[in-house]
Amino acid sequence: MTGFVKIAIDDYYSDSNWTTIINKYWMLAERVSDPRVQGWFLFDTPLPTVAMVCVYLAFVMVAGPLWMANRKPFQIQNTLVAYNALQVLLSSYMFYEHLMSGWWGDYSLSCQPVDYSDSEKARRMLHLCWVYYFSKLSEFADTVFFVLRKKKSQITWLHLYHHSLTPFEAWLLVKFIAGGHGTFSNIVNNLVHVIMYSYYMLAAMGPQYQKYLWWKKHLTTLQLVQFFMVLFHSISALVYDCGYPKFIAGGLILHSTIFIVLFMNFYMQAYKKEKPRQKPAAIAINNNNNDETLLPNGMIKSETNGHLKNGLNGHIQNGGLNGHVRNGDLHTTLRNGDLNGHLKNELNGHIKNGDLNGHLKNGDLNGYLNHEANGRVKLNGHLQNGYTNGHVIHDVTDKEKVQ
Repeated sequence: MTGFVKIAIDDYYSDSNWTTIINKYWMLAERVSDPRVQGWFLFDTPLPTVAMVCVYLAFVMVAGPLWMANRKPFQIQNTLVAYNALQVLLSSYMFYEHLMSGWWGDYSLSCQPVDYSDSEKARRMLHLCWVYYFSKLSEFADTVFFVLRKKKSQITWLHLYHHSLTPFEAWLLVKFIAGGHGTFSNIVNNLVHVIMYSYYMLAAMGPQYQKYLWWKKHLTTLQLVQFFMVLFHSISALVYDCGYPKFIAGGLILHSTIFIVLFMNFYMQAYKKEKPRQKPAAIAINNNNNDETLLPNGMIKSETNGHLKNGLNGHIQNGGLNGHVRNGDLHTTLRNGDLNGHLKNELNGHIKNGDLNGHLKNGDLNGYLNHEANGRVKLNGHLQNGYTNGHVIHDVTDKEKVQ
């Protein structure tokens, strides 16, 4: 293989006429490429792969976002579960085939040449590399789903770089070096994808599975470990000479280094420690349950039998729902109140003619009256010039409950 590459490079530079570059490519491809793949679908030229990558980038970067601009995100939970499950199965199959095609005891970890023979294992590895190529095309769907779900933040430079580059790498793998030392990166990638797509499948199955997804950070760490393994394994092909093309090993080293840098940057951005936020001041209320309740949003959570003084900016909870006066017998009408459900003005005095077992004094009731105050709120008189942001749903008559 190294001799073929040298002949190809010498032939390329023997003519400086740039108009013959395309013709020379075809000649070089025929001389250097693996003759076993001649006539295979999509492998006569790289142009179909180039076209598919261009269409992919055009859709996920321009056409897709424009098309989704005025649309709601697609709800494709079942599709995501099925897609990720299929990717787990496909990656598991390829991992097994890599083992059976040479990596289970036959291949050397230090340096392994490509077997271009027609032996059963050599043919099995060649077919596997072909399947691996199509698996990289299928992963375009990862980004397409992000677009359809309007997950723009997930479409990072790292993501686009990875999904655009891997189809070309897989095409070169099948066309020129189907097997040998370079397939180590494939088998490691298959194992990582089994774990990664299992994670995505669980995440797509719904919030009830979130408790099983605590290992997201470790998944990124695993991906980093993958590229370090490929880096050191590729370096060994430069140290030991087994006939595997050293410039391919150099390309793998460059490839791994780029991904290590990109994944390290992603790791630091995604998992850097944030400064702890200050907790809101705790306000204690001695309520009927005799407990202290934190009021981060100004909410009072419980019944109150005493006085509510100096303004309540929160909500009285654990009683009626959504600020509605409940279970109260209203024997009269609500006067001077906003019919949109609000009784306006401050309660600077007492609510009279009521059986409240206490007074509401000096307060701007900006919250909801959501609870019985020591029983039913009985209003035998009129609420005049009262202010509350609770809602009166409809006109009420004697013994009618407001919900």
